[in-house]
Amino acid sequence: MIVSHVRTSVACLVLLAAASAWGQRLPDTVVPEHYVLVLTPDLKNATFAGSEKIDVLVQQKTDSITLNAAEIKFASVSTEVNGRTLKAAVTQDEGKQEATFKFEKTLPAGRMTLDIEYSGILNSELRGFYLSKTAKRNYAVTQFEPTDARRAFPCFDEPAFKATFDVSLVVDKGDTAISNTNIASDTPGPLVGEHTIRFATTPKMSTYLVAFLVGDFQCLSGESDGTPIRACATPDKVQMGRFALSVAEFVLHYYNNYFGISYPMPKLDMIALPDFEAGAMENFGAITYRETAMLIDEKTASLSAKKNVANDIAHEMAHQWFGDMVTMRWWDNLWLNEGFATWMANKPIAAWKPEWYMSEDVIADENRTLDYDAQPVTRAIRAKADTPDEINEMFDGIAYGKAAAVLLMAENYEGEETFRQGVHNYLQAHMFANATAEDFWNAQAEVSHEPVDKILSSFVAEPGVPLLSFAEPENGTVQATQQRFFLNPETKADAQLWSIPVCFAGRDEKCSVLNAAQETLKADGGSGFFFPDAEGKGYYRFVVPADVYGKMVGEVETLLSPEERIVLLGDEWATVRANRSTIGDYLNLVEAVKDDEGAAVIATALSPLTRIHDQIAATPEEQQALAAWVTRTFKPVYQRMGPPAPDDSPNRRALRATLLTGLGYIGQDPEVIAEAKGVAERYLQDPTSVDPTLAQAAAVVVAVHGDVAFFDRLQHIFESSDNPQIQDYALRLLAYFQNPELQRRSLEYAVSGKVRNQDAVFQLVIPMYMPETREIAWDYIRQNWDKVKVQLTTQLGGYLVESTGNFCSEEKRQEVTDFFTTHKVAAAERTLARAQSEIGDCIELRKDQEPKLDAWIAAQKSE
Repeated sequence: MIVSHVRTSVACLVLLAAASAWGQRLPDTVVPEHYVLVLTPDLKNATFAGSEKIDVLVQQKTDSITLNAAEIKFASVSTEVNGRTLKAAVTQDEGKQEATFKFEKTLPAGRMTLDIEYSGILNSELRGFYLSKTAKRNYAVTQFEPTDARRAFPCFDEPAFKATFDVSLVVDKGDTAISNTNIASDTPGPLVGEHTIRFATTPKMSTYLVAFLVGDFQCLSGESDGTPIRACATPDKVQMGRFALSVAEFVLHYYNNYFGISYPMPKLDMIALPDFEAGAMENFGAITYRETAMLIDEKTASLSAKKNVANDIAHEMAHQWFGDMVTMRWWDNLWLNEGFATWMANKPIAAWKPEWYMSEDVIADENRTLDYDAQPVTRAIRAKADTPDEINEMFDGIAYGKAAAVLLMAENYEGEETFRQGVHNYLQAHMFANATAEDFWNAQAEVSHEPVDKILSSFVAEPGVPLLSFAEPENGTVQATQQRFFLNPETKADAQLWSIPVCFAGRDEKCSVLNAAQETLKADGGSGFFFPDAEGKGYYRFVVPADVYGKMVGEVETLLSPEERIVLLGDEWATVRANRSTIGDYLNLVEAVKDDEGAAVIATALSPLTRIHDQIAATPEEQQALAAWVTRTFKPVYQRMGPPAPDDSPNRRALRATLLTGLGYIGQDPEVIAEAKGVAERYLQDPTSVDPTLAQAAAVVVAVHGDVAFFDRLQHIFESSDNPQIQDYALRLLAYFQNPELQRRSLEYAVSGKVRNQDAVFQLVIPMYMPETREIAWDYIRQNWDKVKVQLTTQLGGYLVESTGNFCSEEKRQEVTDFFTTHKVAAAERTLARAQSEIGDCIELRKDQEPKLDAWIAAQKSE
């Protein structure tokens, strides 16, 4: 599952498991083997009727069976034993989301069938079996991960309780249905005006991967390696699924070859849904997406939109093997699903579109993850989670970003082909079953004959980021020490040890492994140049002696790869935040890379400048000095690029857009702002007339300085466009307006009912990231909480809590604490702890670095 396109900023969690949580796990004395489901949704009245048979294995005699159910009304429950029908009384525990069937007589050990008649609601909470709406009609769709299949049918709703499923849907004559497998039959009735669609039996799978969708969906068809593939959507948008279809056709063939195991389902459907909380969901054989995560018009889509759609598709398709076919035994090992899919998704996209430079994006993402994990409030990759709220909180930057980065490091250590063989062996051994982290790294150790199990287990068990400190290299060796790294210099590190593969640039031999607190490593690359993180694939920060660092900066554009430049920039900014370096040191490094031709390098260089402007430059004079430096440094680079040309590469288009944003937003350059207005105007008149990557960057700059007329135009585009990408972008831009009146208008619009819940959260969050609008947004949220809380879906509400971490004073930290203590947000208790910690980090950062910023400004004036 993808929670959103800002996956690495999902709130990170500290492990706080309640001892009583184990009460929400089901006993293993009754095991499901097969479900037969017949569901009849009533889209008009938002209800459904269910008829269910569950074949179970009772492993010891009992007079009751407990399973999961939520918002279910039971009509009858029975089973047959020795030719006699036994009825059950049903007791429901709403808090535990469980139902217990108490039978008239003791059930013997053995196999039997539970016969259940029940009904439920098609809710509006974007989970379980729920309503998704367009202006024309209702749809009935599902989202079960992690613990919401129980809202659609009583079930053993834990990943280890795998079973097969026969699903039938009774729908209106003009509608169709989609489920995990292909349609086996389609017959009239049972009532006039209805037809019953029965689907083929599934392989063994977990309940959270079941899906069924009802409506007038239309589909585009394709195939890959003999597997039928469809891209489906509402009728008005189905043609925008062609790009997604082409991605899926390439990716499926790539995965078949990579895994050495053919795609395990008879077909693959991808369905774009109007209302959808997550970014996408890997239902086995029937992947669901937000419309913006799947549907694009290639003529008007920006490069980032294409990358997002391609990456989302590759991510969810990777799950078909790693997560669906082989599933983690419990949610504490969620990283086996999400970390793997995040790591894997980049491979087919890099092969399909080498001009997109995906490897640079991977390292840029890892750089953000390292900062995310270097907070005092974090967690180990494998963490205890038992209640639904705790499980929902597991979908964070650790399960996705850190786990993916650790897998990349392990692959780099073993070698790509050896690692691939380990993946194949793991999948082959646990096909259609469940597995653990130990199963995975033991498979890797067996095939590689290297201590990769020790490496992976240390990173999975230990929270946080290692800091490697290197002495002066001498005679082909270097002394290295390890300790835990924190961005806040006041946080004291406990004694922790990892087994860390350390790869030196230019060294052909195998990477060294640092196991102890201090060791001497072989480090001679033969060139005399020292860089201790080749290609940026190590999951650690590093520091080196001043003269070694000086050589790196001096040769940054000649001896370092783009990925290594991204690492160097990220490490230097991290050491500034930890008060190990100065702002001047960082800005000098930025100046050294200002002419770099890589969009990802320049984006990495510019990204911290917004934090410097917001959190360190506390006076208008400091902010103006920083803006002037940005313009002085980067405007000549931007001018040399010249106007867009039809034959510009994707990287060049992205670089131009990045520079325009930096100069217009951070630099506040009047000429660039005027240019942005012209670009945005042409784009709004005709989206095909301007490079969309540049145009959408320009529109952000214009929105920040925007007036009522521009706000009105964007609102009209959002309300009238039939292109999900353009519609979504217009809506997001409304949140960037810094005019106080227009910002309040944007906030009011977010909770007006005209914006879908899945989008309203981000409209409330975006202004919390900008100092000019943060107070307005925070005041509005608190004063209008009854309106705001309605928009907070289970998995996205944490974004709002997380955004308060952008404050930078003790007063605001107390306000945040007081407010969310009395105004609870579901599945966000741990996120609040992180936000409180981040405010403390900012307070410390400003105290340490503002005097150093002043010193740098003074030095600039004297030059």
